[in-house]
Amino acid sequence: MEKLSTPWGAVEGGTYIEAWNLLDLGMADYASVLDLQHRLVRKRVAGTIPDTLVLVEHPHVITLGRRGEDANVLKHEGVPVLRVERGGDVTYHGPGQLVAYPVLSLAKRGNDLRRYVRDLEDTVIATCERYGIRPRHEDKKPGVWLTDKWRRERKIASVGVAVSHWVTYHGVALNVNTDLAYFQLINPCGYSSETMTSMADQVGQRIVFDEVKEAFMDAFAEQFAAQLEPADPAKVVDRWPAGAPVASVDQEMVPRAEPGEKAA
Repeated sequence: MEKLSTPWGAVEGGTYIEAWNLLDLGMADYASVLDLQHRLVRKRVAGTIPDTLVLVEHPHVITLGRRGEDANVLKHEGVPVLRVERGGDVTYHGPGQLVAYPVLSLAKRGNDLRRYVRDLEDTVIATCERYGIRPRHEDKKPGVWLTDKWRRERKIASVGVAVSHWVTYHGVALNVNTDLAYFQLINPCGYSSETMTSMADQVGQRIVFDEVKEAFMDAFAEQFAAQLEPADPAKVVDRWPAGAPVASVDQEMVPRAEPGEKAA
């Protein structure tokens, strides 16, 4: 085996395959997973862990990115709203949606953020194609798009990333069995709620979520030349979840203020 630049990879058939941590969290609260990402980023910047893929479903939550406009949150009816450090505007996460947060050093990928986002989108496209859905990239419109059977433009996955010291976090959200009615609470990424669709909506029936997750992992492993190795998040990040406040690697993130209130 030839000498490698990291302790986590090997050359197989002329291709460098890198071992990643896979943290499959099942259903987990958004704030605690954001805290996990911040801790993983610090460890990845320090070089003490390999690249890591976090997979999760969230309970209902609305998030606003750095450029998010409060006016795009129309109402929230008990759904928490958080302002976070990813790019993009407002989006919704909830049950039936597969969310992937890669914590990846871009240094070995030429610090090419545009390519990284395209690779995330290609992973979603390959996953959907397994179910006969034919989504695509759309120039100047991040995320994954398709034309439905009524020739309407629809968005099936949203992408919003952040980078600290050339290590990525946040990621991509694929609507699998998502209740699309929740998008009526917002103008998702500035678009009308009717723009959003799901895999179940496109095929006309609910889909086995864990099978989509497996398809996504297969597509991700191929797209990123990764060997995904399941790991225990509590061992990768000591004492997680600890119930600590969400602290960003770049700045403190606080909940969005309600009308008439000041942000803390």
